[in-house]
Amino acid sequence: MPAAQPDPMAPLRREWTRLTPAQRISRWLVWLVCAAAVLWAVRSIDIIPEFLEDAPEQMADLLVRMWPPDIAHYYPAVHEALIETLHIATLGTVFCFTLAVPLALLAARNICTIRPLNTLAQLGLVASRSVNSLVWALLFVAIFGPGAAAGVFAIAFRSVGFVGKLLSEALEETSHGPREALRASGASWGAEMLKGVWPQVQPAFWGIALFRWDINVRESAVLGLVGAGGIGLVLDDAINFFQWERVATVLLAILAVVLLAELVVTRIRARLI
Repeated sequence: MPAAQPDPMAPLRREWTRLTPAQRISRWLVWLVCAAAVLWAVRSIDIIPEFLEDAPEQMADLLVRMWPPDIAHYYPAVHEALIETLHIATLGTVFCFTLAVPLALLAARNICTIRPLNTLAQLGLVASRSVNSLVWALLFVAIFGPGAAAGVFAIAFRSVGFVGKLLSEALEETSHGPREALRASGASWGAEMLKGVWPQVQPAFWGIALFRWDINVRESAVLGLVGAGGIGLVLDDAINFFQWERVATVLLAILAVVLLAELVVTRIRARLI
């Protein structure tokens, strides 16, 4: 007797589930809370209906003013600002790893067995992630003054939490076998990390580094809006002086750099991982 053929339409058929009264009430309460939260948010931000009605016309007028882009403005002002933006992203990423790697080692429970140190390291990682890069930039502009230095430190301190969190998770997923074998042979703690842990986390390390650098290129492009250097300064000046053709040139340059960075990161990840 031939085997029964599977029904190709089975996954598309709807499965009916009978809910209890308590489940139905709880679902309606969830929807009611969500609707109330949205309504409260809309009322609290004081949206002006006249501005919403006029928004499509204003957007169309802005696009007309931005076309055609002022390509002659690209060199040298936009070009030099783009190079500075890439430098900010690169240096910030490198400096970030000098802070994130020790915190990741302390946060990984299989590497550092002292619970108070685990808690302090995880608190530092959470504190870094909870503050936006623009807020970090404002703080470092107040400390170092306007310029690229503030942008580098803002990118670094913003990235520590992201990198440290992912690295600590990668460290906790490593196998204990190589470390135990090295410890039994009398190897030092540094040798355990270098020979037993690093080969296991190396693919994750380079993947995190490339991914974070790609993110930092995007974030460093707007730091100039608060005086932290980069192409954001050129964009802010063009907007303040209503030079919309130059604004279009800056936006196109940022888009090109972001796409190029994405392409480079994808190619490198394919070769390393």
